[in-house]
Amino acid sequence: MNELAGELLTLSIMAFALGMDAFSVGLGMGMIQLKFRQIIYIGLVIGIFHMFMPLFGMLTGQLLSGWLGLLASYIGGALLLVLGLQMIVASIRKEDKPFIAPVGGGLVLFATSVSLDSFSVGLSLGIYGSRVWMTILLFGFFSMILTWLGLLLGKQVRSWVGSYSGALGGTILLAFGIKLLFPL
Repeated sequence: MNELAGELLTLSIMAFALGMDAFSVGLGMGMIQLKFRQIIYIGLVIGIFHMFMPLFGMLTGQLLSGWLGLLASYIGGALLLVLGLQMIVASIRKEDKPFIAPVGGGLVLFATSVSLDSFSVGLSLGIYGSRVWMTILLFGFFSMILTWLGLLLGKQVRSWVGSYSGALGGTILLAFGIKLLFPL
């Protein structure tokens, strides 16, 4: 039971870290005029994408784990390090990207781009042997809630907050990458 609680806590923290990316983007998107119904829909779509991307990554990671053994854990840790560094660098640069409208194909493109990092983390978790259902449900839940929060707060706060939350998410992923590379 203690192992289950530890895994639940670890996966919740990781899901929160990945959801911070969606929160950051939601803050920026929340600056435009969106109806409440659109905000709900956007959060649901991003939550679903944050469930399927890590699932595909985990299945791939489980295959790699069987073939590569211990080396696979180091690959997963390295992926988390790279992903965390990418998130931190992106938050420091504060680049303004052209906005894609969050409807139809634009929403699918937006949800895909925000959830691609979940595939990489899912790959790492599949290598590590995490529980699939717990992982995808937590990732979907946290990303959906944080997207909603970002969209709603985006109407009231300035865009600089988004860069700090991206850096926080990147730092958390860095820490988990280090944990996989250097287990105690």
